Amino acid sequence: MGSDSGSGARPVLAVAAAGLIIAGCGAGGAATSVRPAPSLRLVAYDDCGGLLRGLREATAAHVGPYGLAGDPMMRPLASGRVPGDAKAAQQAPDTTHSATNVQEPGIDEPDLVKTDGRRIVTASRGRLHVIDAASRKETGTADLGAGTTWSPGELLLGGDRALVVLRPAITFARDTIGGITDIAPIPRGQGPRLVLVDLKGAPRVVSSLQADGSYVDARQVGSVARLVVRSAPAITFPSRRGGTDSGATAANRRAVEHAPLDSWLPHYKVTRGGRTESRTVPCDQVSHPASYTGTSLVSVLSVDLAGDMADVSPVSVVAGGQTVYGSGTGLYVTDRPATGTADRTDIYRFDLNGSGPPRFAASGSVPGDLLNQYSLSEYAGNLRVATTTGQVQVPWASPGTTPPTESAVYVLARHGGRLEQVGRLGGLGRGERIHAVRFAGPSGYVVTFRQTDPLYALDLRDPAKPRATGELKISGYSAYLHPAGDGRLIGVGQHTDAKGRPLGTQVSLFDVSDPAAPRRLSAYTVPSTWSMAEFDPHAFLYWPQSGLTVVPMAGPGKDGALALTVTPAGVRRLGEVDPPKAAGAVQRALVVGGTLWTLTPSGLQAGDATTLARTAWVPFS
Repeated sequence: MGSDSGSGARPVLAVAAAGLIIAGCGAGGAATSVRPAPSLRLVAYDDCGGLLRGLREATAAHVGPYGLAGDPMMRPLASGRVPGDAKAAQQAPDTTHSATNVQEPGIDEPDLVKTDGRRIVTASRGRLHVIDAASRKETGTADLGAGTTWSPGELLLGGDRALVVLRPAITFARDTIGGITDIAPIPRGQGPRLVLVDLKGAPRVVSSLQADGSYVDARQVGSVARLVVRSAPAITFPSRRGGTDSGATAANRRAVEHAPLDSWLPHYKVTRGGRTESRTVPCDQVSHPASYTGTSLVSVLSVDLAGDMADVSPVSVVAGGQTVYGSGTGLYVTDRPATGTADRTDIYRFDLNGSGPPRFAASGSVPGDLLNQYSLSEYAGNLRVATTTGQVQVPWASPGTTPPTESAVYVLARHGGRLEQVGRLGGLGRGERIHAVRFAGPSGYVVTFRQTDPLYALDLRDPAKPRATGELKISGYSAYLHPAGDGRLIGVGQHTDAKGRPLGTQVSLFDVSDPAAPRRLSAYTVPSTWSMAEFDPHAFLYWPQSGLTVVPMAGPGKDGALALTVTPAGVRRLGEVDPPKAAGAVQRALVVGGTLWTLTPSGLQAGDATTLARTAWVPFS
């Protein structure tokens, strides 16, 4: 049962990250001891020989006795009124059907399910499924040629075409030295698979692309999708049989120094018209920052869903890539350097121009670490970035051995090929970490957490002088913030006890119309649960026409979805949507007409969007 206060215990899996929250809290001023990181500049290689020399030198410097340290392919899974408040982020609603919950209006993001109001398209167990929303029947399927060893597909939809992104299922390997289980690297030729499907009549595969490395993320404007892929050098290091660490390191460096350029350049294969062609990113499309490790490259591929992937126009940077943000005219890729002592995030901007290839435009750096893509936002030509510096201080650590955490918002302006800091607001949540960020026009909202949830309202009208205008402290925290119009924000997170221990899913409604005095109007809590929407905003549904709000639920005896009605006055429980037995947990929800559809791994359930009564179950064939 739900309540407005909540009790109980949250499952261990869901609270692992929350258990390391540290002490301290502070409102933000501009003064701080943290200095901005230096701006970066991208440089193109003069020729293939220069590219090879640079890569060999940079990679050799980071080789140890067991090869390259770590796996760059994977990383652990984190007064006065201001015009244009939360209402500014809203686009004109589609009154016929919902869409994927995305960060920026008009910029689509891949998700597990898509709809155009007429059909619902999803991918499961290596097959594409098309469901007719009116008849509530599966009308077509297509074999994606991937088998069942791939993770569920993410889709982008454009007209009568669907682009499916399939990732290899994560496998684990045991370290032969320490016996530590870790994520295994992805071998060359076994990276993400892109499948373009024509949906006219019976679905058919038009073309496919197999890339090296691991898929990071993608954005779509119009019919053109930009996909970001990260790859590691394919270098075989000699097996170590005894000997010293220094001897093994020297042997590994010799392997790097003799490796051909082909070991680093990203590869991919395109299959269309029954023919498969192997391709490599050209040397003149590879750039590098002033300082780099050579242990990974990040590439951007362009796919026009109206075409056939004959030319994906790849461009690459010798860097890593963890977070992607799209602004419509630009694509930003961030990298957290894995080596050295620098506590910083590097940012690379690619200019986008229609369906043509992206162009490296600028790069920069800010101190600290990002929470997710919502930590980035472009407005009036500037980029706002929210980060946390310092480390979580655990109880067993010696006092003073690690710098305390502190969060800040930076404003970066583009000056030639550099993203340079023009404004900064520091001192947010000292001793805490950011749990949620939302930018809305010239306003911003940041949640930090330890034992209470400080929700900071920010005035970002003057990029040179960003300032905190108000702060709200309440129990619990929000992990995702969603603008709901009329100066309202919906927060999805956890209710907590006095010591900050999570107790259950909490959906809150905040009034931020007066940025000097943000307040919580209402909250609804379901004890002993957590929601996928706390970690993946695509799982969140808000239907402004009726205020219907749906979040998947997980916990003891819970694998359905919580449905609420959110109005300017508050949050009210509508009911719960339970899938058929053995269907699996609810992953997504969408609205088509008066029907609420909920997605599970086994099929789609249709229900009345007002009463939640089940009207149909469509199993995947």
